[in-house]
Amino acid sequence: MSSKSPLTITHPSANTTVTPTTAFNSTTTTASPGFLTQLLNKIPLPRWAVYAIFALVILVFVVCLLCICVKCCCKGKKKKKKKVDQQINMKGVNGSTTTALVQPEIDDVEYGSADKPKGRLLYSLEYNAQDSELTVGIKEATALKAMDLGGTSDPYVKVYSLPNKSKTYETKVFRKTLQPVFNEYFKFQIPQSELSDSMLVMQVYDFNRFSKHEIIGELRLQLGTIDWNHVIEEWKDLGEASKFEQENLGEICFSLRYVPTASKLTVVILEAKNLKKMDYGGLSDPYVKVQLILDKKKWKKKRTTVKKKTLNPYFNESFNFEVSFDQIQRVQLVISVWDYDKVSRNDAIGKIFLGCNASGNQLRHWADMLSNPRRPVAQWHSLLSAEQVDSTLALKHTLKIPFTNKTF
Repeated sequence: MSSKSPLTITHPSANTTVTPTTAFNSTTTTASPGFLTQLLNKIPLPRWAVYAIFALVILVFVVCLLCICVKCCCKGKKKKKKKVDQQINMKGVNGSTTTALVQPEIDDVEYGSADKPKGRLLYSLEYNAQDSELTVGIKEATALKAMDLGGTSDPYVKVYSLPNKSKTYETKVFRKTLQPVFNEYFKFQIPQSELSDSMLVMQVYDFNRFSKHEIIGELRLQLGTIDWNHVIEEWKDLGEASKFEQENLGEICFSLRYVPTASKLTVVILEAKNLKKMDYGGLSDPYVKVQLILDKKKWKKKRTTVKKKTLNPYFNESFNFEVSFDQIQRVQLVISVWDYDKVSRNDAIGKIFLGCNASGNQLRHWADMLSNPRRPVAQWHSLLSAEQVDSTLALKHTLKIPFTNKTF
């Protein structure tokens, strides 16, 4: 039937037959170039300028892509080279390497590292049985371990006896040296009957003004094993420091300033850290007493506010005292940290004293204050036990009137 046959259009002069589908497809393929041409015509630039901009964008994109690829390749090569260098350095390290030529790492500077030599100490011992007096001479040290970044140390020696640690002496601090010459002597009162149970401890420290002093090494001598028939003078290698009898009471930082023309001593209590735990909760309620001792008598005192439940209190409180130039050479400054308690008696956490009769770092801080008038000098100090400081000061206690609220 003619109605079911497809519709065709026949040209009279040719036998070519064109279907509607073919005509539709030819129309869609010619639409795309017209769209791009219209888009380019809308841009208010010459045709060559548009092509130039388009080429420039493509060039920039290609250059950026190349740079990224080159950078990634170089980075990979650097990593491989670094790994190779590390392997070479590790192979080059052996037991013959001298520590004097190698800057110590942070881990090596920590307290009591036992894997590296710490130096040697020359000391002398002499015992007078008649006076029950032991004289300890700290002569010199050599080849000390470098504790500072510059490859040197600021050494000093701390000397005390056990088990009765009533006195602790310190030598002067020598700056930037590993070969200090001390030549200082200290006397201990030890009965002959107690020599067999006594021990002498000599510890070499590295001084730091604004941080904790680091121990380099120590010597421990059992006095009962020593022949006291002659004076002993010998070199010994420093060993690792023992911490079993060292009770850490904490540290305190304060500044001193003295103005001779105004006869004014200014003490600024800045902060404390790592204080001893005094409360059941593992904390303390610290405050600081600032006291002046003149001619072995309590003279003036002031105190800071109480900081609740902390072992690292920050005070920044200033106190002024009127002290003449004649008195500043005879006065002793006692800084003591206390734990406040509402119910029971306040307990002393630790003390420290400074003055012309002090020794070690305390004397150095006091001397720095006197040699730099009108300028505040700040320094950290390790707290000592209250019993040790009180016995060293040997205060003359005055008669107190009963029922007074004043406390020392």
